[in-house]
Amino acid sequence: MRLREMDEQVTYSEQLAEDGGPIVLINQFTVAPEDADALLAAWAKDAEFMQRQPGFVSTQLHRGTAGSGTFVNVAEWESAGALGAAFRLPEFQATLGDYPESAIASPHVFRRVAVPGICGD
Repeated sequence: MRLREMDEQVTYSEQLAEDGGPIVLINQFTVAPEDADALLAAWAKDAEFMQRQPGFVSTQLHRGTAGSGTFVNVAEWESAGALGAAFRLPEFQATLGDYPESAIASPHVFRRVAVPGICGD
């Protein structure tokens, strides 16, 4: 699986080096439509692994409509440090080879933003 930064100014690795939380990981996957089932199988295996890691809160995978090959994973973690520790585990790194060759991942770490009258923090 290839990695593409969502933000060219701040890398995913830099984000994982920060601590503090809670955080939301948004990871966009793009895959050839014929590889969608393989992506789903690889993601499910990764999600099961991450669910057992300290600091994991929840995850939800979304797929684009009309036969799209774009998927978005939204995962909540107690902190970027907890996500980083899980991401760097050799057991997790080994699973990245299970994704189809056409897969491109664009992970990025976010914090909620309070906008008065619209959304809370």
